[in-house]
Amino acid sequence: MCVAVPAEVIEIKEGNIGLVDYGDLRQEVRLDLVDVKVGEFVLVHVGFAIQRLSREEGLETREIFKQVYAALEN
Repeated sequence: MCVAVPAEVIEIKEGNIGLVDYGDLRQEVRLDLVDVKVGEFVLVHVGFAIQRLSREEGLETREIFKQVYAALEN
């Protein structure tokens, strides 16, 4: 199974590279597959933003991921 993680685009750099924020982690990803602006949410899979999300979807999905990780730790 493959998992894509929601992240907020916080900076767009030259060469179609985006700096994204997962909430607790920042990472550079490729933006070649989506048309996105700073402040928008994307789904990231293996270093590529593969889909744009609404802010509501991004925050909701991020919260679900946090709950799942918390449950796994217990």
